Amino acid sequence: MKYYIIAGEASGDLHGSNLMKALYKEDAQAEIRFWGGDLMQKAGGTLVKHYRELAFMGFIEVVFNLKTILNNIKFCKKDIENFNPDVIIFIDYPGFNMRIAKWAKERRIKTHYYISPQIWAWKENRIKDIKRDFDKLYVILPFEKDFYEKKHGFPVEFVGHPLIDAIHNRTSMDDATFRKENNLDEKPIVALLPGSRKQEISKMLSLMLSVVKDFPDHQFVIAGAPSQEYSFYSQFLKDENVHFIANKTYDLLSVSHCALVTSGTATLETALFKVPEVVCYKGSWASYQIAKRIITLKYISLVNLIMDKEVVTELIQDECNSKNIKRELGKLMQPEYRKRLLKQYNELEEKLGGVGASVKTAKMIVDNVKA
Repeated sequence: MKYYIIAGEASGDLHGSNLMKALYKEDAQAEIRFWGGDLMQKAGGTLVKHYRELAFMGFIEVVFNLKTILNNIKFCKKDIENFNPDVIIFIDYPGFNMRIAKWAKERRIKTHYYISPQIWAWKENRIKDIKRDFDKLYVILPFEKDFYEKKHGFPVEFVGHPLIDAIHNRTSMDDATFRKENNLDEKPIVALLPGSRKQEISKMLSLMLSVVKDFPDHQFVIAGAPSQEYSFYSQFLKDENVHFIANKTYDLLSVSHCALVTSGTATLETALFKVPEVVCYKGSWASYQIAKRIITLKYISLVNLIMDKEVVTELIQDECNSKNIKRELGKLMQPEYRKRLLKQYNELEEKLGGVGASVKTAKMIVDNVKA
């Protein structure tokens, strides 16, 4: 069968790659054409557009890039028509994907959504479009099943979180080897995960690095996003205690003592690697003013949302400053604080279920399309 997959961000590329591997096992004749990134490309199939060309963050940034976005939508529709897939699999990226889904549903192409949009956070009225435009929805957070089924009467499949698969399937690297290969000394590592888009990286790294001098007994390592080149990060490498490692975030987390993490999927990844973290986020003033008026969630990190309590400290907007980052990072280095946090990380992992989300989802998709 023919599968068309659309992932528009780094996290979607990761989960899309594992889903593609599972699809090839379930359907030996699978033809896959996709929008994604390097990981999906390694899994096979034909890359149409890389997510580097698609990533725009914040309300204001989207407005400035509206022409490019509209051109991408037009191009995508034409490409789908030419490929004539048996099913389109959408991975997160709702602003773009929901427009394509509406168009596809009108043409009676099967539409499956893997990693549903976070309408429980904002734009809950999108539920009408989801009910109309999607044949199947696969959710990865435990509270999402109740949200869709009990609150909105729309049946969904809870498949577990694919991050557990991604972490479980990785080839591990021991601490000594990692340090040697990346020219790191024996100091404890503070991992810096500032996001994947240029706008947020520039803003967040400047703040994160402002506390380097306060922790001379630690080394700070920036996790480079696959969507950005080294030349972009070089401007931040001015202190001998700051290092840069590209495309090895999981290896870095596996040997880190603690971390400063920008809100997003990385907050959950860090927790699943059992690394104590502080969540830091500061957006543009205009985007933040809009967001705080329409997003009613108590927390911004997936860790706290899933646990429904403050497990990790969140420093947001004005609270995200050097003084507070220094204070909270210091707490992560205290044994008793770490012990309590790691205990809650174990509870978090139990809530997310075990391995197998990608395989489970691929089997459901293949069975449904064949039916």
